[in-house]
Formats: sequence, structure tokens, C-alpha cells
Amino acid sequence: MGLGAGIFLIAVGAILAFAINVDTGGAINLHTVGWILMVVGVLGILLSIMFWSSWGGPSYFRRRRVTTYPDAAPATRDTIDEGPR
Repeated sequence: MGLGAGIFLIAVGAILAFAINVDTGGAINLHTVGWILMVVGVLGILLSIMFWSSWGGPSYFRRRRVTTYPDAAPATRDTIDEGPR
């Protein structure tokens, strides 16, 4: 679940919890369903942010430089990891 899906679940949950006044005859409580959707949306956003930062997020890249000379083996190999700025 990404940020967009989490925000969508929070919005739908808020509509069900606060904006709908429907009597379903006791079969289902839409206010409770709304609260559950909001909690799931918040958890989805938090998990998405946590995993996003552990995977590098934006502005994380790996740069590799190999210096070669004609008729010779590669002389220099550098790997530079740069994290978020």
C-alpha cells in the first residue's frame, strides 16, 4: 500500500465515520467501518514511509567508476554510495 492508497482509505473512512447517517438495521455499523478504514490508512502510510526510507527513497543512488586503458585490465574501481542529502 502506498501513500495514495493510505490517504484514500483515510478519506473514505472519514466520510463513513462522520458524514453518513444511515440506519442499516443493525446489520453493519458504518461508523465503525469508517474508523477501521482510517486506522488501516494511517498504518499503511506509516509503513510506507518506514519502508520508503529503508529502500533509499528519492535521491539515493550508487555511482560506479571504472577507469580503463587501451590494451590493459581495468585499473581503478570505485563504488560510491550516496544517501539522502
